[in-house]
Parts: sequence; C-alpha cells; structure tokens
Amino acid sequence: MDSTEKLLRKISKDDRAILNKLTDDLQVPLLRKNMDILKLADSDYFRVRKGKFRAIFHFEGKEAIVDSVRLRNEKTYRDL
Repeated sequence: MDSTEKLLRKISKDDRAILNKLTDDLQVPLLRKNMDILKLADSDYFRVRKGKFRAIFHFEGKEAIVDSVRLRNEKTYRDL
C-alpha cells in the first residue's frame, strides 16, 4: 500500500471529495490557470495546494500525472 492510499483511508469523506476534485481539475488546462501551481526547484515536478493538502505532479505532454498527494508538513517536499 503506497502513501497516497494510506492518506485516503485516514481522511474524511469530505476531504476525499476535495482531493478527487483537485486531481480532476488538474486534467483541464482552463481550470489549471486558476490554481496555485508552483514548479519545484531543481526538478520537473510541480505542486498544487488545496487547503491542508499538497499534490505533487508532472506533465507528460499536456496531461498532468499526479505522483503523490500529501498532508502539508515539514516533510512534504522531501524525497522527490
């Protein structure tokens, strides 16, 4: 079981809905423009913030591939 699966089991149903909407919205270029997306230093990865969650993703062509979803803490961006 990976860390994203563990996170989804721990969080509430409402938080799961927020994360599902976030990952769905990443796939639509027009919705991406209004999101808080930042390129991570010295990597090909990006992050998007939504409340207490951070989604780490990269692009393959025009498609956004979500690599991980994490709760915001001091270890969020390590091991990328």
